[in-house]
Amino acid sequence: MIKRCIFLFIVTTVSFFVRANDNTYNDSTINAGLKLPKGFVAIKAANSIGQARHIAITSNGIVYVKSAKAINGKATYVLKDVDGNGNLSIVSSFDNKGGTGVAIKGGYLYTSTNNDIYRYKLNKNNEIVDTNAAEKIVEGLINRGEHNTKSIVLDNVGNIYVNIGAYSNSCQEKDRVRGSKGMSPCPILDSAGGIWMFKADKLHQTYKDGIRYATGLRNIVGLDWNQQTNSLFVMQHGRDQLFQNWPQYFDSVQGAELPAECMYELHKGSNCGWPYIYYNHLIHKKIVAPEYGGDGKIEGGKEYQEPLMVFPGHLAPNALLFYTGNQFPDKYKNGAFIAFHGSWNRAPLPQAGYMVAFVPFKNGKPLGEWEVFADGFSGKEVVTSTRGAAHRPCGLAQGPDGSLYVTDDSKGTIYKISFTGN
Repeated sequence: MIKRCIFLFIVTTVSFFVRANDNTYNDSTINAGLKLPKGFVAIKAANSIGQARHIAITSNGIVYVKSAKAINGKATYVLKDVDGNGNLSIVSSFDNKGGTGVAIKGGYLYTSTNNDIYRYKLNKNNEIVDTNAAEKIVEGLINRGEHNTKSIVLDNVGNIYVNIGAYSNSCQEKDRVRGSKGMSPCPILDSAGGIWMFKADKLHQTYKDGIRYATGLRNIVGLDWNQQTNSLFVMQHGRDQLFQNWPQYFDSVQGAELPAECMYELHKGSNCGWPYIYYNHLIHKKIVAPEYGGDGKIEGGKEYQEPLMVFPGHLAPNALLFYTGNQFPDKYKNGAFIAFHGSWNRAPLPQAGYMVAFVPFKNGKPLGEWEVFADGFSGKEVVTSTRGAAHRPCGLAQGPDGSLYVTDDSKGTIYKISFTGN
């Protein structure tokens, strides 16, 4: 029955992607190579901006981009549209600490490395007052080389939230080893595998100053504060290697499609179940992980939170943005854009992701199904390896005019997507 569900899902997925790229979409030779809904246009606003991860834009259009690694000793870039034609020019760069997170709130620019979180004071023009005067607000976050990026977002009452990814695939006694059992309870969850909350204005905070806001989350790269619901939403990277490590329970196609990449709305105390369960989007159930006695059929406990929206496995959601602008048609208002970076664990199926998806929302909840919004970043119809993708979406930001910006951490490209109605 499960294999039949998977077959039907694959057929449905392929059919969906074909529909997403039919003649209602623009010619892929224009719009910076992207396929977009009718009425939208795209340009490459900038190129070669390091390994561009997350992006933040001020109310007057200053663009701040964080690079995964410092290039020529600089890891944070400042860009402006100096000619008014939509193209961005680097006006300065600073800081030699690579990372992912960047956010703007309350007169400060916040950035993160894989260990720490900093902030810089902005002047009335949203320019950094002194790039040499970074204030370290959080330090000593765990970094063991796996799932170590620290994405950040701020609420409206002075708190900053940071992902601390699990330095493990599924909390096995021997990580990623076939048949190795899961540790119970999982010791990783004391300092990773969740979202921590800190004060946005207090210096030199460590774990003891923060609150483990939510747990049971393997790795979160995409997150955003939903202004309509006044709550935190996140996109989880699902676990890998169901087939490779547990071939007695899963075939290779199941390993490629499972588990789901999940969207959650989090509140203090949320527990989403990693590593004990995963979500099977083909049968819409939480399933006990094989490391903890599951066989692909045993359902997981009710104590773990249900996802709000699910996507096929191994797409790697790296950014989440709730659209609050007025430029796009009404259907996009308060809806969620998700940038999928593309993963490696989908063999024997082709790799997937390399797109920006959209989830319509109404009254703070998903309305209907997700859809492909922008596709074609990879530059090819079939991707067999992540290295074969020309561009990999990573960050999202909304410009002051309501345009959508998308970063690519492969070539350092920044795309600007606008609605013209033509």
